Amino acid sequence: MSKDPNFIVDLLEGVKSNQISIDEAKAQLSHYDELGFAKIDLHRAKRQGFPEVIFGEGKTKEQINQIIESLTHHDNVILVTRIDETKAKFVLEHHPYLQYHSVANIVSTPIEEIKKSQNYISILCAGTSDLAVAEEAALTAEVMGIQVKRFYDVGVSGIHRLFNHIHVIRQGKVSVVIAGMEGALASVVGGLVDHPIYAVPTSVGYGANLDGVTTLLSMINACAPGTSVLNIDNGFGGGYNAGMIVKMIENN
Repeated sequence: MSKDPNFIVDLLEGVKSNQISIDEAKAQLSHYDELGFAKIDLHRAKRQGFPEVIFGEGKTKEQINQIIESLTHHDNVILVTRIDETKAKFVLEHHPYLQYHSVANIVSTPIEEIKKSQNYISILCAGTSDLAVAEEAALTAEVMGIQVKRFYDVGVSGIHRLFNHIHVIRQGKVSVVIAGMEGALASVVGGLVDHPIYAVPTSVGYGANLDGVTTLLSMINACAPGTSVLNIDNGFGGGYNAGMIVKMIENN
């Protein structure tokens, strides 16, 4: 894999000045850390601008903890998604400097320690039942260093609630719109703003909602242009994609 020349030069200078040991330099040049049950991508931040994110669902608390230990040797930012309270408690016992966000089921580097972007994104959700997905999106973006404005419970059943905030929403660079039921909020917002929309369907709804499939299909068929649809309950994807756009704007 090709590497940033400045990274190599800085590493060699560090070894020359005895600020970095040879073993540490070798570790930083490694492509991944072999843990047996996982291969931790150590160069993802160099390739993509953000370190590997840990998906907590399906992993044991011990595995999550070991992955965090591997990542902290190379990256300053940690993000664990879909981690329940029991696993989070175990992780925080070993890494007390991290934060647990119970609504979103996320463990992360403390939000207040991360420098935020000048531009902001808007996270909107239709109802309180969508909060878990909305917070997953919002916190993902914040851990990436993105300024976030939240607009919750602004669904179409009381559309005046959205209009009270539309001026602020329009000033953002991206909107992440999260909704269950028929998913109409994404189409409404798409017709009111001039920036990209990421629509995230949730599994919230009665029987014919089919655990979010109806919402997904409705959002895919939205007539408002500029809307991209993510998978059901994928708040992480919405927040991450929106964060990438802001980083592109501010790095150019």
